[in-house]
Amino acid sequence: MQTIDIASQSLPSRKAEPLAVSPAEAARLAGLGRTTIYAALGSGALKSLKIGKRRLIALDALRSWLLSHEVAQ
Repeated sequence: MQTIDIASQSLPSRKAEPLAVSPAEAARLAGLGRTTIYAALGSGALKSLKIGKRRLIALDALRSWLLSHEVAQ
């Protein structure tokens, strides 16, 4: 019987995209300041999640909020 060494075989690596990010990371991704993100969170324009003490912004919510500011050329 032949033994297969799975540890030596390389599997394709996939970098998982996060579902949600911190307000600081959301600001970085959007190219905005943290103050702008926190103002949108405070006004309720940008939806967020709160898990324990951690505030997270779903990437879908960030995309929707950004698209709501789209202007016609």
